[in-house]
Amino acid sequence: MELRQLRYFVTLAEELHFGRAAAREHIVQSALSQQVQRLERELGVRLLDRSTHHVDLTSAGAAFLVEARQILDHVDRAKHAARNAVSSAPTLRVGIIDAGYDSMPQILRELQRAHPDVTIHQVEAGTPEQYRRLLDGRLDIGIGRASQTPAEVASKLIRLDPLGVLVPEDHRFAGMDGVPVAALADELLLLGEEEQTPELNQLVIELCRSAGFSPRVYEGTVESTRAAADLVLQHRCVHCVPSSFRTSNRPGTIWRPLTEPATLYPWSLLWHDANPSPHIADVIDSARQLAEQLGWLRPARSTEPAPGEDAPAATSHSDEPV
Repeated sequence: MELRQLRYFVTLAEELHFGRAAAREHIVQSALSQQVQRLERELGVRLLDRSTHHVDLTSAGAAFLVEARQILDHVDRAKHAARNAVSSAPTLRVGIIDAGYDSMPQILRELQRAHPDVTIHQVEAGTPEQYRRLLDGRLDIGIGRASQTPAEVASKLIRLDPLGVLVPEDHRFAGMDGVPVAALADELLLLGEEEQTPELNQLVIELCRSAGFSPRVYEGTVESTRAAADLVLQHRCVHCVPSSFRTSNRPGTIWRPLTEPATLYPWSLLWHDANPSPHIADVIDSARQLAEQLGWLRPARSTEPAPGEDAPAATSHSDEPV
C-alpha cells in the first residue's frame, strides 16, 4: 500500500467523481482508477460502488476513509515537525479560546518581548478542541478552564477571573456596582456554543442553580464573544463572561460583576506533558510574571471560587498556581 493510493482514494471519496478527483491530483482519470482498484485488491474489500454516472462509498470504504485521513494527517504533521527541527526560527502553536479575551494575548506579548525570535501561530478553538490538538501534536500550549483535562494534559492555574454579566448600556443592570446572581432569573441568558465553551456554560448553570433557580436560556447560540455582544446590544439576552472579556470590542455594552455569590473563573495554561517544546516553560514563565504584576491570582476577599472548585482558589483538579 502506497501513500499516493491513500491520497487518491481520499480525494475520490471527497469528490465522488473520477474526473474531478483526477483533476485535483493532476493525473489522468485512468491512472486514478487503476491505483484505487489496486488498493482494493491489496485490502481485499470493495471501497467504492461504481456505475457509469455514479460513484459512492461502500460501508467498508466509509470506515477506511476515516483511517486513511488520519494516516495522511500524521504524515503531514511528521513533515511539519521535521521541517521545524531544522528551521532557523523556533515556532510555537498556541490555542486561544476567543480573541475577545485578553489573558493569552497579554501572555504572548510578554513572551515576544523576552523571546523575539519565536514565531507564534495562534489557533482559535474551544477547550475540547484544544485538548484534541494538544494530544495529537497540532498545538503546543492552550488556555481554558481545566475542569476535565485528559490524563496526558498538564495544566497550570494562571488567573482567577471575576465572573460578570454583559448587558447593553441602557439595561437596568448597567447602573449597579454588582448584579446579584438571583437577578438573572428574570433575564434570558445566552450560553456559548457547547463545543466551544462547555466549561463556562457549566459554571453559569451551576451558579444559577446554587442561587435557587434554573436559568431561562436564549434559544440561539453563538461561536464567539463578538457575536454574543451583538445579541446583547440588540436587547435579545444577557451574557455571562469573565472580566477578561474586552468590552471595548463592542461599544454600547457594559460588563458588571456578579455578586451574592461573587464567583471566579479559573484560567489555566494547558499542554501535553510529553511535548518537548522548550517554549512551553517560557509561556508559563511569562504568565507567572504577568500574574504577579497584575494580581491575577489575588482576587478580592469577597469573591468565591466557581461552583465545583476547591476553596480558596478555583483551580482545576491538577492545577497549582504559577
